[in-house]
Amino acid sequence: MTLAPDWMGRSGAGRPFPVSEAWAPSFDAVPRALFLPDLVWAHDMRSGTSRTVDRNADEADWLAAAAADIPIVTQWDDGNHHGAEPGTVPTSSASQPSLVASMLDDLQVEPGMRVLEQGTGTGWNAALLSHRLGDANVTTIEIDPAVSAQARTALHAAGFHPRLVCGDGALGHPPGAPYDRIIATYGLRQVPPAWIEQTRPGGLILAPFGTHYSNADALLRLTVTDDGNASGPFLQPAEFMKMRSQRLTWPENPPAGGTVTETTTTATMPPHGKFNPFPFAAGLRLRDVVHAVQPHPDGARTLWLYSLTAPAWAAATFHDGERAHPVRQYGARRLWDEFEDVLDWWHRADQPRVERLGLTVTPTGWHAWLDNPEQPI
Repeated sequence: MTLAPDWMGRSGAGRPFPVSEAWAPSFDAVPRALFLPDLVWAHDMRSGTSRTVDRNADEADWLAAAAADIPIVTQWDDGNHHGAEPGTVPTSSASQPSLVASMLDDLQVEPGMRVLEQGTGTGWNAALLSHRLGDANVTTIEIDPAVSAQARTALHAAGFHPRLVCGDGALGHPPGAPYDRIIATYGLRQVPPAWIEQTRPGGLILAPFGTHYSNADALLRLTVTDDGNASGPFLQPAEFMKMRSQRLTWPENPPAGGTVTETTTTATMPPHGKFNPFPFAAGLRLRDVVHAVQPHPDGARTLWLYSLTAPAWAAATFHDGERAHPVRQYGARRLWDEFEDVLDWWHRADQPRVERLGLTVTPTGWHAWLDNPEQPI
């Protein structure tokens, strides 16, 4: 699933989304409908719901969904789903076309460049790359055998033959390296070292990146340097399915017993919606922390924080109109203290949105920065 960016470019006749001049011929020649199975689920981002669209039952509705600027789910629950009704967790999709167009433009490819795509999905993105760059310059990796096989069939039927690999994208594909560009169509919580190793110095990696604190992502464009590092800015918020090996596993409840400390806070809880700026920025400092917001019948809200690395939690309950709000903490890691430090930094930095943030990745990890790499956060 993806969020359409506020991005302007050329719109072709009958195309309900903008496309840059460089990519317009590929979008005109390669319609998304060529890569969708007969049974799909059209996703409404406002309601967060998906509806069944069956080509065999209503071809006109199916064609309209295929042409619309919406994400379309093509697999639920890693393939462990049967029937026409939506499943529990979407695990493969055809992304929203306006975001596909925006990402391809952000990739800054030129004729002759070699591209590694992470996450073949339906094969549509690989086909767009192949149309512009040629089959020989495109390698695409998909971890799910059934999804990979379906993409291969669709690509060949449409006349495209990029190098198709069924395997773990975290390993990259050394036989095709070095690549000029790597593009990922799933969300990351860590940038795989192999991607940097397999990208030439000066090459770009474009991938959705986020933290477990905020389930949302932001598009990150890294430039690989001669020393084996990579650094670059976040471009825009988005939401993607996560890399399967980096999905969140919620922590178990701490063991019974132990001391719960009770204090109060005068802080104001910032909005924690999916694309509000604070959760994304906070996650870059609150390492290995997840959160949940619990609404109460009287209008109060409890912000829960859980550590992924140690038995620790914190909870603060906010009541509108009250100056002080009760806080409880458990465990050696003082999560509420960390939260208030981050909140103070965010306000002092003038409440930065994702576009002011960036990331530097080294062989030993990553660190975030504000406005430029010389200002680590």
